[in-house]
Amino acid sequence: MLVEIIGKRYEEKLVTTSLKVAEHFEKEHKDVLESIRNLVAENSAANFFTLTTYKNRGKEYPMYEMDRDGFSLLAMGFTGEKALRWKLDYIKAFNTMEKELKRIYTERQQWEIERQKGVVIRHILTDTIKMKVAESPNKRFSYPNYTKLIYKTIFGKTMKELQQYYGMKERESIREHITADELRQIESMEMLVSSLISCGWGYDQIKGFIQENSVKMLAG
Repeated sequence: MLVEIIGKRYEEKLVTTSLKVAEHFEKEHKDVLESIRNLVAENSAANFFTLTTYKNRGKEYPMYEMDRDGFSLLAMGFTGEKALRWKLDYIKAFNTMEKELKRIYTERQQWEIERQKGVVIRHILTDTIKMKVAESPNKRFSYPNYTKLIYKTIFGKTMKELQQYYGMKERESIREHITADELRQIESMEMLVSSLISCGWGYDQIKGFIQENSVKMLAG
């Protein structure tokens, strides 16, 4: 891949490397490194390149990562018919990955919105349980039992299986690992459970209803 997305969550960026540039433009990597070092020597260009390393046969060698601006500066010195075509390939690759990064950002914004909605809806469900479920020694298990039922219905896995699937740490929420669409499904089912509890339904009745209608509900 000519261009890739790297970086921690919320700090992603688009980069290519001196190694990929050398390979694609049929140049010696040492010559590309030298060209970059000359650009880095000019303070105005230093921020566009990051010195890192790569491994080859167990040994580490220097390599630069560069953003779109860094690549543009470097590629200015490449001439010829092939070079023009390869520059266009890189522009296309940067544009494609930029769209993917925007998609990730959009999904993340939607996820944040659903996460906040989910907090409110969970409060509604817990309040409904407090007010509408009859007092008993098992009442305190109502919320976790409904949560397990909802997760099993949506994901087809038990809570423990989901924790293993996502490689979760202790006390980490499954909601941190799922998509905005999956959060919406959970919220919708939590609101349904709240409504059925308010109508006087018990756990077994609600469980049966959800299991019987799960395909239709998730499709909607």
